[in-house]
Amino acid sequence: MSDVRIPGVVKAVDAAASPPYEVDECRGVLRVYSDGSIVRSTKPIVPVSVNDDGSVLWKDVIFDAAHNLQLRLYKPASPTSAKLPIFYFIHGGGFCIGSRTWPSFQNYCFKLALELQAVVVSPDYRLAPENRLPAAIEDGFKAVKWLQGQGVTEEPDRWLTDVGDFRRVFICGDSAGGNIAHNLAVKLGAGSPELAPVQIKGYVLLEPFFSGTDLSRSETEGPKDTFLNLELIERFWRLSIADGNTKDDPLINPFGPLSPNMESMDIDPILVVVGGSDLLRDRVQDYAKRLKNWGKKVKYVEFEGQQHCFFTLINPNSLHSMELMKLIKTFIAENSA
Repeated sequence: MSDVRIPGVVKAVDAAASPPYEVDECRGVLRVYSDGSIVRSTKPIVPVSVNDDGSVLWKDVIFDAAHNLQLRLYKPASPTSAKLPIFYFIHGGGFCIGSRTWPSFQNYCFKLALELQAVVVSPDYRLAPENRLPAAIEDGFKAVKWLQGQGVTEEPDRWLTDVGDFRRVFICGDSAGGNIAHNLAVKLGAGSPELAPVQIKGYVLLEPFFSGTDLSRSETEGPKDTFLNLELIERFWRLSIADGNTKDDPLINPFGPLSPNMESMDIDPILVVVGGSDLLRDRVQDYAKRLKNWGKKVKYVEFEGQQHCFFTLINPNSLHSMELMKLIKTFIAENSA
């Protein structure tokens, strides 16, 4: 695997005084240097193999030519129905790392397509610190608008339209992807009227990556050796928040002082999932509780003892991971009418 160096995208720190030195690092795949350059490794953080047994077909499509952004489409090789729900899976990575091409995410999309009997859409988005927020949120919206374009063009991608049901679309996101999914739910509102003929029926927020200027109890008192520790959480936010903003940015804190009032919003059903040992647990639980108290259709599920990314990176074949898949399948069935 090779590394990719991107020069001069971060503000230089006294670059002329000394040779460039590393000022930030994330999971060994992102390194930021004092001269403003960035080195990204194409090697994923978990060395797993792609489990492509032919039961799921897939291909890549460009959805934003201006930024060379692609999405990966998946569908069962032998679908059980003429029309299948369309299920977006937006990957995580703290807004700084991750890709639709990582084997762990691709393997999870294979499972989603096969077990949910769905067309899965897995988009990439621009990463920080080269592209700080709201770039990733904007790209998530563009990925959904791409689907709308397939529904109205005279020459759609038949690979998708012959089997995908544009009236049963679900938006799912993992970690940072869960944050993107939340922001799409807020932007689009119930029924997603501006996306016709696409009809979003619900959102699945898997351990959504939220924050705030005040730390939660689970962040300060949670396990120190967890997969996503507090130091890494703070590093991700330091690299992804736009200059001059704080962790109370409405894109980051759903209930911050400048955030829109979700109590008055009409939003689609949401399934919210988190691990009991995830440092984000309290924020995610509070998110679901507030929406429930405001009368929104929200289901909150907590997996006792599980850490962040338990279903994609840590133990994707565990009983907990299988139970999560059943929950998602039930959620789709209950909200497809």
